[in-house]
Amino acid sequence: MTYVAAFDWGWLTAALLLGFGMGWIAVVQRGQGVSKVARRWLALLAVILVAVAFARVLPGRPGYWLDLGLMLFATYLVGCAAGSSLRDRVISSHPPPR
Repeated sequence: MTYVAAFDWGWLTAALLLGFGMGWIAVVQRGQGVSKVARRWLALLAVILVAVAFARVLPGRPGYWLDLGLMLFATYLVGCAAGSSLRDRVISSHPPPR
């Protein structure tokens, strides 16, 4: 994974900036969300994919794509969280208009 980070740093930076932008402009909605059953299946899928990546079960190009996809997705989510958090701090720090 270090090789992926060193070789694809440009793509990882782009994913971080894209996530930051999406987190900044996204409006939080309190909708239905994902059901408990779907949430458990998605968590299980994430655990399986990370376990496959760490165990290096997929050799060659598919393993590289899996590693890169997981790293891009994680970097995107970190950017989303940072952008959303920063937007919340910037907007909530201003006094209300008179």
